Amino acid sequence: MKKAKIAMLASAVALLSSCSLTLPVNATSNTVGSKVGRAKATGYLGVLFFNQDASIRQAARNGGISKISTVDIKCTSILNIVVTYETIVTGE
Repeated sequence: MKKAKIAMLASAVALLSSCSLTLPVNATSNTVGSKVGRAKATGYLGVLFFNQDASIRQAARNGGISKISTVDIKCTSILNIVVTYETIVTGE
C-alpha cells in the first residue's frame, strides 16, 4: 500500500511539472548592450494563441532597442496544454 501511494505521488508530481528551454536564435557583431526586451505569447492546446505577438521586432520595441545583439527564445510547456513562447532580445 505504501508503494502505491508513493507511485501515485510521483505520478502526480510528474504530470503537474513543466518544462522550460531557452535556445539562442541569433547573434550579431553588435556589442551586447545593457537593454533587454521581452515579448511573450501564451497558447492553449498548442494552437490557440489569440492574436499575441512574441516577435523579435516587438521584443526590441518593448526594450527600446535599436541595435540588436542577441536573440533567445524561451519555451515553457505544461503538459503541452499551456505553452508559452518568450522572445528575449539584448542590445542598445
